Amino acid sequence: MSDLGSEEFEEEEEEEGENDLGEYEGERNEAGQRHGYGKTRLPNGDMYEGSYEFGKRHGQGTYKFKNGAQYTGNYFKNKKHGQGTFIYPDGSKYKGEWADDQRHGQGTFYYVNNDTYTGEWFSNQRHGQGTYVYADTGSKYVGSWVNGQQEGAAELIHLNHRYQGKFLNKNPIGPGKYIFDIGCEQHGEYHLIDVEKEEEEEEESLITVVPKWKAIKITELALWTPSLSEEQPPAEQPPGQEEAPGAEGADELSEELLPEGYEGEMEAGLGDEDMDAFGQESREDGYDVDQGNENFEEDDIRQSDLQE
Repeated sequence: MSDLGSEEFEEEEEEEGENDLGEYEGERNEAGQRHGYGKTRLPNGDMYEGSYEFGKRHGQGTYKFKNGAQYTGNYFKNKKHGQGTFIYPDGSKYKGEWADDQRHGQGTFYYVNNDTYTGEWFSNQRHGQGTYVYADTGSKYVGSWVNGQQEGAAELIHLNHRYQGKFLNKNPIGPGKYIFDIGCEQHGEYHLIDVEKEEEEEEESLITVVPKWKAIKITELALWTPSLSEEQPPAEQPPGQEEAPGAEGADELSEELLPEGYEGEMEAGLGDEDMDAFGQESREDGYDVDQGNENFEEDDIRQSDLQE
């Protein structure tokens, strides 16, 4: 996730500690340095109120930017470090852990469109385990993130079904399964295919990668049993019940068990609910997880008058 705006904020803040700028009211040590509790108004209109130590912001404090942004939390030698809350000019907010002026550790980001991400951060990016909730639909991605992207094992949860599998660069890839509340699972795999799209304003066509789902079989719900031993014999099937169909019978059984209108083979996107994992509704609604939900932060902050 880009955080250029936050970096610009830090450049402004550093001026105060390095150059001892602005009007200061508060405690000082014997050497005349700002030390203890104090208030500072910087020449660019920003304000800081809180704890100082040897001329640097250190401890709890609140830094208010002239463009409306605000940080309230812990400082360590002029840098955000520890627990803190940053409110950005557009109203989005991050609340959680900081390290060396960066979002780092556990934290929650509240986006301007009311989406939220709660989980691990590394160097200002979503990295590790985390949950992204889409406000418009209530759907959520629960799983692994790498450098701000959905990548690794995860579960995409919707109102009446969910998908479990692996993701790469926001796209589902490889083996996985859909779990439906009506009591069945559809197993299959995703393949990434190139799709040529023509631009209205340009004669040249663009090649985009789209995940396509291929159903293999339909089964009953599989209950996860962590203590299941390898020697334990398989459960007996009720009289008259046939084995779960393979690829040949998947489409036929799909028509009986799955909701009306559901197809066994489909391109990524199962209607209005499957927006992020398959990149369809997210683009239509304008808040793709990495191209919409966060770009507002970089764009808005760059447009803000952050530096003097």
